[in-house]
Amino acid sequence: MLKEKLIECGAIKFGDFTLASGKKSKYYVDIKKASTKYEILELMGNMLAEKVKGDMLAGVELGAVPLVAITAIKAKRDYLIIRKEKKGYGTSKLIEGDYKEGQEVDIIEDVVTTGGSVLRAIKILRSAGLTVNRVICVVDREEGGKENLEKEGVELISLIKARELL
Repeated sequence: MLKEKLIECGAIKFGDFTLASGKKSKYYVDIKKASTKYEILELMGNMLAEKVKGDMLAGVELGAVPLVAITAIKAKRDYLIIRKEKKGYGTSKLIEGDYKEGQEVDIIEDVVTTGGSVLRAIKILRSAGLTVNRVICVVDREEGGKENLEKEGVELISLIKARELL
């Protein structure tokens, strides 16, 4: 069902792309495009919420924010937003939202390739005294992310793998 919805809305694109990891790819998975469709966002939220075990959730701005918000509602959990960089104004925080040291946080992510951006998020959360054992993503591109996360003691759970989409 999710695979069909992603293909139908044009979230799977073919061509020459440079990914956030810097890698070159012949395809791109645009979950942001899918998450702007309420029906697909709700489907992803329901599916992600089924995998949640932590006390709360977190997502990295920008792509994961709609996903973590809908998952928080479906799983009845509070959530945090992890900024990519501190702003030079306001509170200048990297973590937006309320939390208590020791809470277990499940990170919600759109697409994992090598896991670079999510590894940075894990470091930020752990340095704030939070526990991270799981990353739950919509698509695992199966390009080393799972293995890189395992080295940090974090399990990668995906709704769909790249090989299932292609």
